[in-house]
Amino acid sequence: MAAASAKPIDVYYWPTPNGWKITIMLEELGMAYKIIPVDISKGEQFAPDFLEIAPNNRMPAIVDHDGPGGRRISVFESGAILQYLGRKTGRFYPSEERARVACEEWLFWQMAGLGPMAGQAHHFRIYAPEKIPYAIDRYTNECHRLYGVMNRRLERNRYLAGADYTIADMACIGWASRHERQGIDFGEFPHLKRWHDELLARPAVDRGLRVRVEEAGKVDMTDPKVRAVLFGQRAR
Repeated sequence: MAAASAKPIDVYYWPTPNGWKITIMLEELGMAYKIIPVDISKGEQFAPDFLEIAPNNRMPAIVDHDGPGGRRISVFESGAILQYLGRKTGRFYPSEERARVACEEWLFWQMAGLGPMAGQAHHFRIYAPEKIPYAIDRYTNECHRLYGVMNRRLERNRYLAGADYTIADMACIGWASRHERQGIDFGEFPHLKRWHDELLARPAVDRGLRVRVEEAGKVDMTDPKVRAVLFGQRAR
């Protein structure tokens, strides 16, 4: 974890690709942060105190006690958190308009495309109580298409937004690091594999991906109560 600070950022977290986006960014920035586990298998994402800062009942979320004007601010949605931290520090989020547009294009591409599709691939390939070939093929094929998009982009660019490493790369690497769970062989995508391997070799990315919560390793995904919380949520 990054070096100590008088006012560490509170990170409401569970070790998932969305949670890793934030730990990677904070490790890259060298900012102090405090992990506050949100055990999504127990429904802690529905706690009233958490909903005050994350009304969509999803982690990650942050509380910066040294926010704009020196006052506390909470931020939910991983993409918004990355943008906030980038603006706060002036790092990994370009200020020049053309570069910022490219960064945001690929950040939003991840938020709207790669993350949801890879998440569905994980669900139907690994967690669904019955194997549904149509669903498995649907989401595996869509992941394959999306990684093809990345591969073409990275053929001519070192990073997703261009020549510089940005929050767009941080947003994607956690999902890409689980490509085998999505039924994808990166041997088909040499430029994507080059990017993937380069990012995983970054010390801050490695540290961010290794932020663990002890309780996460004890979750029984076959427990009907756990499955109801994770996969059976309706409006409350």
